[in-house]
Formats: sequence, C-alpha cells, structure tokens
Amino acid sequence: MNPKLIKILVVVLLIITIAGAVTLYFLLNNTSNDGEAMSIDDMVKYSYTTEEIRTDLNDGNFVLIQFQFITNSKAALGEIEKREFQVKNEFIKLSVDLTAKDFQENLSELESDIKTAMNKHMTEGQIVDVLIISKVIQ
Repeated sequence: MNPKLIKILVVVLLIITIAGAVTLYFLLNNTSNDGEAMSIDDMVKYSYTTEEIRTDLNDGNFVLIQFQFITNSKAALGEIEKREFQVKNEFIKLSVDLTAKDFQENLSELESDIKTAMNKHMTEGQIVDVLIISKVIQ
C-alpha cells in the first residue's frame, strides 16, 4: 500500500475516534434533569407558596386554600411569584362549578388543572408540580 494513503487512513480513524469519544462523554454526562425526579433540595429551592385564597363554591360553601408551586428553575420561580394574581384568577375560574364534596374527593384533579392552567402562562420555565398545602371549607 501507498504510505501516503496509510497516513490519511490513520488520521481519519483518529478523527472519528476522537469525535465518538467526545459525543459519548456529552451523552453520559448530560446534566439536564429531563426524565429524572427532582431532589428534595431542588424542590424546596424552586418552590413558592401562595397566600391563602378564599372563594365561594357552587353549593354556597366557602373554601380557603393555599398552594405550593414547584418549578423547574430559578427563573420559573421568579415568574410564578409575579403571577400570583393569575393563580388566584385561574383558581376562581376553576372553582365556579365545584362543591364542598369536590374539595373532599377530587383534590388531585384540582392540582392538575391549576398546573395545566398556569403552565399556559409561563414563559421562563414551567411548573413541575402543584400541591395543596392548606384547605378549609366553611
């Protein structure tokens, strides 16, 4: 074989090997949390507790409720803090047709509905979870 051709083949093989190693490194050391559960420290770090929200229900009762929003980043946390007025608005809209019985049986559905509604407003990240941390029905 021609020595010049052997040198070219060796160089090409080296380039392919280095490119493969770099790609493998980035695939194995990906630092994003896609698909991974957040640690409890991150959940606390990126969570926001609303003020208590009071509204009337369809059956004449009143509910006093408080939410904990868990976001995926510091930017999303800052945004949800600024959007508390929209949280109140979305909750009032969702609670128009609810009764006291709904607040005793369908809390997971309410949490999911608030999360979906608020994620439509978010631009700096997203809400990962919504938890009801306080609820009083009168």
